[in-house]
Amino acid sequence: MGCPGAGKGTQSAKLQDKFHLKHISTGDVLRAEIASGSALGQEIAGIINKGNLVPDELMISILENIVKSTDKGIIFDGFPRTVAQAEALDAMMKRLGREITEVVMIDLPESEVVSRITSRRQCRKCGEILHVTPGTPANKCPVCGGELYTRPDDTAERVKHRLEVYHTETLPVKSYYQNSGKYVEIKGNQTPEKVFEDIVSVLKKVK
Repeated sequence: MGCPGAGKGTQSAKLQDKFHLKHISTGDVLRAEIASGSALGQEIAGIINKGNLVPDELMISILENIVKSTDKGIIFDGFPRTVAQAEALDAMMKRLGREITEVVMIDLPESEVVSRITSRRQCRKCGEILHVTPGTPANKCPVCGGELYTRPDDTAERVKHRLEVYHTETLPVKSYYQNSGKYVEIKGNQTPEKVFEDIVSVLKKVK
């Protein structure tokens, strides 16, 4: 968990490699559906482009199909974002004979959020996400040479709205999990390497 730009995707990818887990990024799942051009994808695009959250029933249905397809341990990245989603996730996992073992919150001061997100670029060709230095031209991906672009939800206007949504709908999830005894908070304003080290220390204690 964490606010937009906290580094959830970066850390999830690292954890997937280290512990051989299945990384489920709701953002990637939704973007893939949008890219498919399906009716569902078009519906999702309309919701996301307004800076709003995808309805709970729809998100749970999409995720349940993915969870059913693997017997690996799972990292949920970007989900749940509301208390209702957290409750639905618990119910879904119970139906599938699984459970949430740990909830990691990457805590990042909002002063860093906007600069992090607005400097983010994604490659149209390989999907690589990277950060550019403000004022520095960055048009080509250093990985494959593809065109870099700013995703619609990474503009300054969208970031402001996403933070408003985060405070009103997502932050209450923190209280929900704090009461579960599975919640831990990691400082996000450290180097990615130190954040990763702290998360690994926490997960190694999970029995």
